[in-house]
Amino acid sequence: MTKLRFAAPVPDAGPRRRSFLTAGPLLAASLAVPALPAHAQTGGAGWCATWGAAPAGPPPSGSVQTYAGQTLRLLVRSSIGGSRLRIRVSNEMGSTPLRIGRASIALRASGAAVIQASLRGLRFGGAESVTIPARAPAVSDPLDLDLPAQADLAISLYLAGSVQGSTLHNAALQGSYVSPGGDYTSTVSMPVARTLASWPFLTGVDVSVAAPCLVVLGDSLTDGQGSTSNANRRWPDYLARRLPSALGAAGRIGVVNRGISGNSMLTDYPNALLAGHAALARFDRDVLATSGVRHLIALIGINDICYSPGSNPIPVEELIAGYRQLIARAQARDITIIGATLPPFEGFSYYTAARERVRRAVNDWMRAGAEFDALLDTEAALRDPARPSRLLPVYDSGDHLHPNDAGYQAVADAVPLAPFVPNPVLAGERTGWPGLLAGRGTGA
Repeated sequence: MTKLRFAAPVPDAGPRRRSFLTAGPLLAASLAVPALPAHAQTGGAGWCATWGAAPAGPPPSGSVQTYAGQTLRLLVRSSIGGSRLRIRVSNEMGSTPLRIGRASIALRASGAAVIQASLRGLRFGGAESVTIPARAPAVSDPLDLDLPAQADLAISLYLAGSVQGSTLHNAALQGSYVSPGGDYTSTVSMPVARTLASWPFLTGVDVSVAAPCLVVLGDSLTDGQGSTSNANRRWPDYLARRLPSALGAAGRIGVVNRGISGNSMLTDYPNALLAGHAALARFDRDVLATSGVRHLIALIGINDICYSPGSNPIPVEELIAGYRQLIARAQARDITIIGATLPPFEGFSYYTAARERVRRAVNDWMRAGAEFDALLDTEAALRDPARPSRLLPVYDSGDHLHPNDAGYQAVADAVPLAPFVPNPVLAGERTGWPGLLAGRGTGA
């Protein structure tokens, strides 16, 4: 495996960002965070992602699913609403062209059925079908559809001929459907041959609204491992519901989950391709290419520690160099980046005392360095006060690393709200640095 190494720290973030970081623990009533540029407040007048997943693959040869002239009906949950939509489909891990014979989008009714009045055929460059070259994505033409926030969407793809599911998001934690042979893209109640627990080919849904987007970059902790399937209880899901509740109109922010189970920040694993490319390698595609991105939360690094030698783990300096690259690349595009401390994991199968020391050193650097624009203190939200190297038992899904539903809600509740508001005056929330380290906003 190849490790990416960076020797030099990034330059100082500049006066505007440093003033945001170093203002001190003043109350919100006496200090307002400096306003972001106008485009950062609105996300521009174009498109904003309302849902997304990070593509990975291909799967091991023995587990590649083949679709023979069948229709996939893939279910996703919007974060914000809009009246004009488009989708993004991907053949980026494929080695041969991908032909989609027809495609549609609709609001889901229940199961594999959709609401008839909402059913719309999708087009690509004006055509009903599209052939996507190997290693490429495709974006559909915009269409009109009234999409509410927090709505279930059904995207149907008719795969003409024999198609291998080489590009997919593996741990969807959401059931989707595969038809018998035939084109059912315009059918309200699609017959079901089998179900899927992954999202093949589909990687994004955009709405045409002047709103910013928050991308969450991470691993299984962000992908939602340990949460209830078919319930949208990953911590980014809870956060997507919290933002408008806590911030009103300012909380109309698209939230896109780019977590991949097994993902690392620095290292690709050739024998585990469903874990995706390292976060630094996929950053441009999964963060910068997301429509309307203005904010980023990075909760990544625990796998770099866990997959390194137990008695001689990865040096903390290598991880810090990686975080500094994320910071530099986000700030170069005027994206506010929120770092996230790594949660406790004593009792997990990969735990060793040496790995624990690296985790703590990473968290100490995050808290002390003020290099991120703000900090989500995941560890403080989840740890057991009586034994800080462990998850609080009521937040533990059972493996001692991944939270359960309650734990994921605790993470979402710990996200600082000030970075999302141009001039925040939030009752009970401290702003500036280290006030943002306190993590908790209004408690909404």
